[in-house]
Amino acid sequence: MKMTTAIHLSTKLNALLGPKGWLDDPADVSRFCSDWAGRERATPIGVACPTTTQDVSAVVTACNEHGIAIIPQGGRTGLVLGNIPHSENSIILSLCRMNRISPITAGDFCVETEAGALLGDLHTTLEDTELMFPVHLGSEGSAQIGGLIATNAGGNMAFRFGMMQDQVLGLEVVLPDGRIWDGVRSLIKDNAGFHLRRLFCGSEGRLGIITRATLRLHAAPRNRATAFLAFSDTQAALNFSTHVRLNLGEIVTGMEFITDTVMGMTLSHIPELIFPLEARADTYLLIELSSAVDSLDLTELLENAFVRGYEDQQVLDGVIAQNEAQREALWRLREELPEGQKRDGAQLKHDVSVPVSRIAEFLQTTDAKAKSLNPNLRICAFGHMGDGNIHYNYSSAHAGSTIADASALSRLVYDQIAQFGGSFAAEHGLGHKKTNLADDERSTVERDLMRSLRQALNPENLMNPDVVIN
Repeated sequence: MKMTTAIHLSTKLNALLGPKGWLDDPADVSRFCSDWAGRERATPIGVACPTTTQDVSAVVTACNEHGIAIIPQGGRTGLVLGNIPHSENSIILSLCRMNRISPITAGDFCVETEAGALLGDLHTTLEDTELMFPVHLGSEGSAQIGGLIATNAGGNMAFRFGMMQDQVLGLEVVLPDGRIWDGVRSLIKDNAGFHLRRLFCGSEGRLGIITRATLRLHAAPRNRATAFLAFSDTQAALNFSTHVRLNLGEIVTGMEFITDTVMGMTLSHIPELIFPLEARADTYLLIELSSAVDSLDLTELLENAFVRGYEDQQVLDGVIAQNEAQREALWRLREELPEGQKRDGAQLKHDVSVPVSRIAEFLQTTDAKAKSLNPNLRICAFGHMGDGNIHYNYSSAHAGSTIADASALSRLVYDQIAQFGGSFAAEHGLGHKKTNLADDERSTVERDLMRSLRQALNPENLMNPDVVIN
């Protein structure tokens, strides 16, 4: 990169956005250059923080004129290196200042937000309404709506309400050539051609920059029942969860499994957490029922399921939350699992999915093969029992030490996933980390289709280059 090009672009963007909208001081830029795990790759020319869609368009146009790559960035909660620069010949485009949430009209069951709005702020906004947004993540205090759409995030209720793409009714997107597509609509039924909004859900900024979205809302639950249950193994937990889903149907809105290794690790590193049972077990299941019908006695329904599971010798022990504080404490056990493993030290993460019925079989066979490679390995598995998404992570034998045979262990996981008919990228996307893996694992036809879309919309390859598809 020629120094004069960087200086000219920096001068132009400073004039366009002002000193708060264009950051090029190294101290200001550095805080945008790492992801949640603290990984850094390259220092860009600067960081653009526009406040309007028109300004985003102007930034994209200026970067095109100078041949500078653009890295769209949300809350940096991703884990596949898709939101941090890999070349100095780039800028970061942060949506953090485009964070407005429009007033909500209850009868439309939707809300319009800018891309930089925080998921947690959206939930807070909806607290005084009778509506709710069904995407919940442990990172919702940092995760931004645009980033969640661009990565097609899942979350704890995906098996009931779908992924992020299923919540999107309309989008506004700045295309790689600077044009603005206004597809912000609030319609559930709109079959006037290709569903263009779907192109940008999961595209990770390769096809354009999401600036606004219309999101689908649902009736807020008026009551909930939440239980934390212990099982002898994952198969018993799976059998019980299947019974619950078959008999309680659409009121089952949370179903998370946790293995004891990662539970113990989290408890040791986050001492304020309270383990609610008398004894530890192999596997735990966090189940939540919820409904907008306040006359339903959800606690009784959950208690009946608990009793039956206990009598059938599936459930070893359990507790049902008696108030909101206890419910939040149970959910925090699940939400703090990534932080607990992070505090422990080196970790090798795998965000994968398998058919729900094969979760236990996958864990049993993959655990055994991993232990044969590294007998001292700690296997930290947890995830979404309702949709087959497993966060299959490894930690070293001792806190703070490195993980031996990391490459072979990851290759083992992905080979196993292929054998089980699963996906090597369940909800975190591909980013830089898994792009080459996708080239190996997905068919040539599938990758060529993606490459054709990228070429059609992003021919200069300046929008988040080398993410998702080369």
